Amino acid sequence: MPHLDANGVSHHYRWDGPEDGPVVMLSNSLASNLSMWEPNVPALTGAGYRVLRYDSRGHGNTAAPDGPYTMELLAADALGLLDALGLERVHFCGLSKGGMIGQTLGASHGDRLRSLTLCDTAAVSPLPWDERIASTRAGGMETVVDGTLERWITPEGRANMPEWVEKIRAMILSTPVEGYCGSIAAIRDMDQRESIRAITTPTHVIVGEEDFGTPVEAARLIHERIAGSKLTIVPKAAHLSNVDQPAVFNDALLGFLKSNG
Repeated sequence: MPHLDANGVSHHYRWDGPEDGPVVMLSNSLASNLSMWEPNVPALTGAGYRVLRYDSRGHGNTAAPDGPYTMELLAADALGLLDALGLERVHFCGLSKGGMIGQTLGASHGDRLRSLTLCDTAAVSPLPWDERIASTRAGGMETVVDGTLERWITPEGRANMPEWVEKIRAMILSTPVEGYCGSIAAIRDMDQRESIRAITTPTHVIVGEEDFGTPVEAARLIHERIAGSKLTIVPKAAHLSNVDQPAVFNDALLGFLKSNG
């Protein structure tokens, strides 16, 4: 389990794929860790890409310092990891919170990106996050696990992939409460609806057709405000479209990567 200090925090990361391949950096959602990308890594490495996964601050095996966090702080973590690994430019792909980090990177640090893929994410999130923080601090991750699973995977997916339901449940329950609440604060306080207009990096917006947390309307807003971006709607997929419909997701991601170097 390799770790690197980046932006003052010890980050857990993992490499997969050929050492000389173009690097694709994957950034996880809220309440998950780098293992959420397991359905996608073989397709990427099989196509010749070098995959860099990391646990974002407060998640997985990365340190969980006291919050609140900001989206700028989480983006600085990603940049710090790139610097520590000696990576000048990467293809960046983030889902949900990872896609929010990607928007911040694209708007302010586009020179570090070869391409940008924003999955099941939003530029602003008006949910009652303060209530979520209070209930989680009072009752732990057990208070959010069932509702999160229902939002993340379609009923059909939950019925057909019981092993993944249990993996996701374990990811959620193992997320440190402080990391979860600190990251919620970053999501609560961000509004990137105007800043993303500055993104000039080739951008692909992917969203599950049945994602009700960051719905198709939120993806369309991002798509409309990033000039030249591409929008893909994944049928029969909820919030974790990469898990719900991995074959469709992988084809969409690889097609975009190949068309952008």
